[in-house]
Amino acid sequence: MNPVTFQGVLAARRIVYQYLKPTPLIHYPELSELFGFRAYIKHENHQPTGSFKVRGGLNFMSQLPADQRERGVITATRGNHGGSIAYAAKQFGVHATIVVPHGNNPEKNSAMRAFGAELIEHGVDFDESRELCEKLQTERGLRYVHPADEPPLFHGVGTYSLEIFEDLPEVDTIIVAIGAGSGACGVITVARAINPNVNVIGVQAENAPSVYRSWMVGEKIETDSANTVADGLATRVTFDLPFSILKDGISQIVLVSEGEIREAIRMALRYTHNLIEGAAAAPIAAARKLKAELADQNVAMVMSGANLDTETLRWVLGKE
Repeated sequence: MNPVTFQGVLAARRIVYQYLKPTPLIHYPELSELFGFRAYIKHENHQPTGSFKVRGGLNFMSQLPADQRERGVITATRGNHGGSIAYAAKQFGVHATIVVPHGNNPEKNSAMRAFGAELIEHGVDFDESRELCEKLQTERGLRYVHPADEPPLFHGVGTYSLEIFEDLPEVDTIIVAIGAGSGACGVITVARAINPNVNVIGVQAENAPSVYRSWMVGEKIETDSANTVADGLATRVTFDLPFSILKDGISQIVLVSEGEIREAIRMALRYTHNLIEGAAAAPIAAARKLKAELADQNVAMVMSGANLDTETLRWVLGKE
């Protein structure tokens, strides 16, 4: 039985809305004219942590038993998941330990510390940081918050999908980036319950295509690297829970290049006046590639996060 349910998303909304307001779904005429379909952006980049993941962190922390709240939690991140856990832990009075890879975005590290989290730097990438978490959870008696195999996280982030269907009942396609996969799985879960005819299109970076490759062959595949400017897409591993939902629930998965992500960040700035991170731009990049296929549809693109660091911004706005 799938532990991620529509009822779980509905229950999560009661928790999430104690701390957050719904984010806007905005129609952009210039993007619509450019792409040839009615283009809507779901602005999860407007969240207090700059990312949709905060919804999941709040829902998870609300279900943590009192004795575990006393001991604390630990997780691994490249930034947005850690920001979610740090923010939620602060709301519930829980100590959060967060492991990040060496060389992680210093601005994201600073934000997590500002929310009160203890940071540990370990490993060359997210997956090596995750391996240390699995060791430290036993040594320190901490609750390991797996970044992708926790149903409460999926239920929490699924609440933004409810808002899409409430604001745009006639939506035809929803395009969402896939890193670990919680956001896409939330969209699939809600779409199945409300309107199974809605196409859910996932997007991955060409340089971090583990879910795409796994989806193509029907079994989990790990890549050797995940070297992409889009931090939120930079995972080498396909995880059990999201893959069990994605393998049959996603309509298609599109790969986008680093150059296409860069151009999509520029397009977001030009047409929506929002400065966003690479993962949040990926749906725009995919929509640009699929515009003939999506002609005349109502298309919602999930702008998942705003956490673009200064160094990457210089690259985005620099000369070719």
